[in-house]
Amino acid sequence: MRYRDTHGSLRTLYALATGQGGYFTAKQAAVAGYGYPHLAYHLKAGNFERAGHGLYCLPMIPRAENDDLIRLALWSRNRKDKPQAVVSHASALFLHQLSDVLPQKTHLTVPPSFRKPVPRGCALHKGQLARGDTEERDGFAVTTPLRTLIDASADPGITDEQLDRAIQDSIARGLVRKFALKKAIDKVVPAHRREHVAALIGS
Repeated sequence: MRYRDTHGSLRTLYALATGQGGYFTAKQAAVAGYGYPHLAYHLKAGNFERAGHGLYCLPMIPRAENDDLIRLALWSRNRKDKPQAVVSHASALFLHQLSDVLPQKTHLTVPPSFRKPVPRGCALHKGQLARGDTEERDGFAVTTPLRTLIDASADPGITDEQLDRAIQDSIARGLVRKFALKKAIDKVVPAHRREHVAALIGS
């Protein structure tokens, strides 16, 4: 395998890791020009640090505000090194600053075929998300405000009061439109919640 020059490899890896909270995978390191011997050398020298199975970090990059969510996204990667988990439900409400929900666990939506064990402090929801259901943050993905409200409406752990506040906040801030919310909720949300939301938004 032909490796890039040292400075070029470092620049490539640094740019990639910067967008992932300082983290990078073994596969990403190889693409940047750090094969296993180089990776092992830099680990021993303290230039890189091991952060998990197949996961490393550059110690010179400060940890990001949502470091835990970035790590979970990278933990969830599949064999193609693509993250599978998306922050959702109560955790997405919190990120979007909708209502006063303070989740006790980190809620993630993963594909139905996902098989990794649930990490401590996490709740996994299996489901298929469309491309328009998610938005990218630095190093992880989160469900859009509309998708988050749909999930929250179907979640028995979210109270009517919390749901009301989330819907009111999202409409007031222009994050969702009443028509789009009503149309989406009519398809997937339990009947008692559909009626509740319809009455709230005046539809």
